[in-house]
Amino acid sequence: MSPQFEIPKTQKAAIVEGPDSPLKIVPDHPVRQPKDLAPGECLVRLECTGVCHTDLHARKGDWPLKAKLPLIGGHEGVGTVVAIGEHTQSPPVKLGDRVGIKWLAYSCLDCELCRKGLEQSCPNQQLSGFTTDGTFQQYVVSWTSHVTPIPDALDSYEAASILCAGVTVYRALKYSHTHIGDWVAIPGAGGGLGHLAVQYATAMGLRVLAVDTGAEKRELVKKLGAEAWVDFRESKDIVADIRAATDGQGPHAAIVTAANSSAYAQAVDYLRLGGNLMVVGLPAHASLSADIFFTVTKSISIYGSYVGNRQDAREALDIAARGKVKCYYETRNLDSLLETYESLEKGEIVGRIVLKIRE
Repeated sequence: MSPQFEIPKTQKAAIVEGPDSPLKIVPDHPVRQPKDLAPGECLVRLECTGVCHTDLHARKGDWPLKAKLPLIGGHEGVGTVVAIGEHTQSPPVKLGDRVGIKWLAYSCLDCELCRKGLEQSCPNQQLSGFTTDGTFQQYVVSWTSHVTPIPDALDSYEAASILCAGVTVYRALKYSHTHIGDWVAIPGAGGGLGHLAVQYATAMGLRVLAVDTGAEKRELVKKLGAEAWVDFRESKDIVADIRAATDGQGPHAAIVTAANSSAYAQAVDYLRLGGNLMVVGLPAHASLSADIFFTVTKSISIYGSYVGNRQDAREALDIAARGKVKCYYETRNLDSLLETYESLEKGEIVGRIVLKIRE
């Protein structure tokens, strides 16, 4: 017998009404009722949600792509399926399932990109907390085909950050053409994406050189498996220091999780011959600058790596569920979202922030 859930008419939600409007936490935002769900949609009662730099960009509207307005942001939610639209044929989830809401809320699954495993670039995509309302609310509507089952062994608060930050760095490492024993540099290693990248890389048998600044971040990444460390504020020659720390030749790959253009320009210089640059972090306004002569003569390959598909998400969660990856996070309430945005903008957050949604 299927469980029954009482669905309220209203909920608490964090809403941005316009590009210059303040973030508002409202107690009475409408909850879509089960009878109003379209076939293929489901309603998820959220337990928690992570906060990502992408959410800050969506709120500020400083990316080339603009979010819809008004907007409820957020795309790292974990909760329970409490309703499924009538006439949904063979839904992959059922009432009571614990599922994750990630950045890719919907893709058509039938275009060339979807068929080739690049569904995150589907031209018909919907993005949680960007083109469709996301997880900074107590109840969210999503598509049954794209919610992600959460392994029983994984805590909801840890799973929240894996759904975006974890999937993103896992896919970048997966396609970095590295092998066991290779060196990988991770600029931004102490941040939300970076500290997870350190662990996924270590689990893959890679040797990690962490690039960041500050004693707290150095201690964290060393504890998580980084073999070498370069502080970009203390270094007099960061390219030389990174090369020196990686057998004098430079790393085989760089997973740039730092959201600044200088981290990319430096990577082309310090990568060893035949190295691979994985473009992950997204500055608001920046261009990728690479010396053409040395990119060619060093046989450097540059790859854009954009979040991950549904299979990547399941693999990233499974690795975490087996204890190979632990998310370093701080828990706050939804009312603290504005304060969290301010901390993100100042670069003050170590690891991730996860908001408690269910009261």
